[in-house]
Amino acid sequence: MLKLPGLIDPHVHIREPGATHKEDWDTATQAALAGGFTTILAMPNTIPPTFDRKTLDLGLASAKEKARCDYAQFLGAGPNNADWDAYPDLPPRAAGLKMYLDSTFGELRLDDMTLWMQHFATFPKHLPIVLHAESRTMAAGILLAEIYDRPVHIAHLSLKEEILVVKAAKEKGIKVTCEVTPHHLFLTGGEGKVRVRPRLTAQKDVDALWDNLEVIDCFATDHAPHTLKEKDSTKSPPGFPGLETALPLLLTALHQSRLTIDDIIEKMYVNPKRIFNLPDQPERWIEVDENASYEIRAADQFTKCGWTPFEGWQVKGRVRRVVLRGKDVYKDGEILAEKGYGLDIRE
Repeated sequence: MLKLPGLIDPHVHIREPGATHKEDWDTATQAALAGGFTTILAMPNTIPPTFDRKTLDLGLASAKEKARCDYAQFLGAGPNNADWDAYPDLPPRAAGLKMYLDSTFGELRLDDMTLWMQHFATFPKHLPIVLHAESRTMAAGILLAEIYDRPVHIAHLSLKEEILVVKAAKEKGIKVTCEVTPHHLFLTGGEGKVRVRPRLTAQKDVDALWDNLEVIDCFATDHAPHTLKEKDSTKSPPGFPGLETALPLLLTALHQSRLTIDDIIEKMYVNPKRIFNLPDQPERWIEVDENASYEIRAADQFTKCGWTPFEGWQVKGRVRRVVLRGKDVYKDGEILAEKGYGLDIRE
């Protein structure tokens, strides 16, 4: 039995409020525990988006009532909330600031770079800024990190050109970190049911991610569930679940000698904890049967959406036990944590 620290996922879409038919704080945190995650950071593109005191309070109230693992909630950068100096108590309550620079929907997309500059200038420097930015907008975001001399984290990096730009920026001492999702490591291009943003890429891009594993700071799921009916429609929304499949896929790659156990610990615990300034949480760990072989099946999962793009994949490595604050919260397929057991790590 392999013992690992409780994993941290810095990129999860809870869907509450506004779309709880897809997922909510209860089902998402059950899925997290089943996947070996004891802490998740929730994205702000909810309905309504989380970008001010009222919406942050709304989301955190639901989490306090329902969450079964620990959590924090991101604030979203919008066109009308760029003066963070006006409400200094809000940023410390959040996981950080998420900025959508392209390829998103709703009220949080920032098309004007002068808005980016205001957020970079006023959001507290000791708290992380995360960018949904692709290709050239990613490079522009890294430039602002250099101009304002503050760290920036690039979400779900996917392209060869992106990993090479981040590598060059790091070599120049620019304060940039990045994450990669399992689906961008294991799947290649497609639309329809596997439609996602950023899009699944070509094999050359996947190969570049694996070839530059040392540049990648975090593995993050970008767990973004939609129902099967929605995904099978002619207007399939981008995203799919990932909390329960990430670790098995990466452990399978471990058996194939594509990465090491130290890579998994570094990119799923050590680096997320450091980048997002997360507190020490003693007495939390997971136990994994690294030799257990099985088939991924949506019917066995806790996510509410009811499907997975990895249906039928053969993997090696099953989470057997999860301990949080000294208490068994998951064991052999059963969720043992009660609703509300999870804590807001920013309180």
